[in-house]
Amino acid sequence: MTESGPVSASAVRVLIADDEAIARRMLEHAVEQAGYAATVVATGDEAWRALRGADGPLVAVLDWMMPGLTGLEVCEKVRAAGLRPSPYLIVLTSRGAPDDVVRALQTGADDHITKPFEPGELRARLAVGARLVALQQELADRVRALEDALAHVQQLQGLIPICAWCRQVRSDGDFWVQVDDYLARRSGLQFTHAICPTCRERELQDVRKGTGND
Repeated sequence: MTESGPVSASAVRVLIADDEAIARRMLEHAVEQAGYAATVVATGDEAWRALRGADGPLVAVLDWMMPGLTGLEVCEKVRAAGLRPSPYLIVLTSRGAPDDVVRALQTGADDHITKPFEPGELRARLAVGARLVALQQELADRVRALEDALAHVQQLQGLIPICAWCRQVRSDGDFWVQVDDYLARRSGLQFTHAICPTCRERELQDVRKGTGND
């Protein structure tokens, strides 16, 4: 998955993964009636490929039992991969025992729906997932903005005010010192002194002028 701009709840795309054709059509109809775009696949392997791909769906309804990877195995792989943003995973199952629900949640599912599902319940659970992924993306965007602001502040703190004429540096208390003194105090660096070719030539010219030699 790639990071993008803010995600609105109405723009969330929903992945439907179920090996039964009738169930897929019913789920797709319910998802589209709720105002979401649907991506439909028939196996757990296809679901995993869709979720890990670039711009993968942010909400998924996964049937528990499917050819290849099961819905729970898809949940496990998604959580182990650490996809960002993290998709909201709903497991669809005919198993309604508390132990089954606990197992689904422990594998990484965020929610579950029992077959046969009620369209109204599905829409409500999709709305919860859409809100959560939108909030997740908004939080990630704010974190990035804060990181950028911090980096900018650190960059500004690294600026050294230096006189354009004498090249002295302003230190604490508005005192002006030579660059080597400033750096030695701030970094612990030690300096040796030499004369660069430009300065040596300038000094030699001054000496020649003073002695009258060309």
